Amino acid sequence: MVSFAEIKPGAGLADQVASALETEIRAGRLAAGDKLPTEAVLVQQFGVSRTVVREAISRLKSRGLVDSRQGSGMYVRAAAIEPLSFDPVTAASKEAVLQMIEMRRALESEVAQLAAERRTPAHVQLLRERMQAIAAAVAAGGDGVDEDVLFHRAIGEAAGNPFLVRTLDYLSQLLQGATRVTRANEARRVDFAHSVMTEHERIVQAIERSDPAAARDAAASHMRNAAARIEQAEPGFWQQDGGRLAEVLVEQLPTRRPAARRPGG
Repeated sequence: MVSFAEIKPGAGLADQVASALETEIRAGRLAAGDKLPTEAVLVQQFGVSRTVVREAISRLKSRGLVDSRQGSGMYVRAAAIEPLSFDPVTAASKEAVLQMIEMRRALESEVAQLAAERRTPAHVQLLRERMQAIAAAVAAGGDGVDEDVLFHRAIGEAAGNPFLVRTLDYLSQLLQGATRVTRANEARRVDFAHSVMTEHERIVQAIERSDPAAARDAAASHMRNAAARIEQAEPGFWQQDGGRLAEVLVEQLPTRRPAARRPGG
């Protein structure tokens, strides 16, 4: 018999049950083709209601981990590619924003290099237009977040790889959440805002002159500097704007745990 993790009383019982079952599946203790314990058994082992168990199994089905067989019950499916998911306990925090920036650095430095190798004059023109759109949005009193995400997407388009563009699209909500935090911080200081404009310009110039190494370096540097600006944020930022905006990351992520702590770095 599989020994399941203890379920703690409180909100999110279905998520806890689903997470415990998923852990057993990922670890191979419930292997592909194995039949899940019946609802009655799960109710007894987890100490929860049938409704909670049914909701938990529904979550597993939506993640492609189990399926039903007519008149036979629920079975573990063959291993599939695990969908991108995050733990909201740690998502709404300064650390989460920094980790998002790390992810962007790894992805966008490669994208910028390819863009410099493959760009056309039309791509360069679009990048210039997207930079102007950011400036116009900020001048109008906005945060420029949506325009910033579109700017980076335009670099992906210049890279000429539809899989990279689709990946950027897939991550766009997460990138918007992290970008909203970074831009809120940068808007608090004139030097930060100016640095961002200068860094964007360096990326575009390197792509325009078809210099892959410089484009890669400029994009990586932009992300490193974004992380440094977050590190330099005043404590009051995370108690006000930063914490509030970081919570958006949790709202956009699949729920895996019952409660999230307040951001605070």
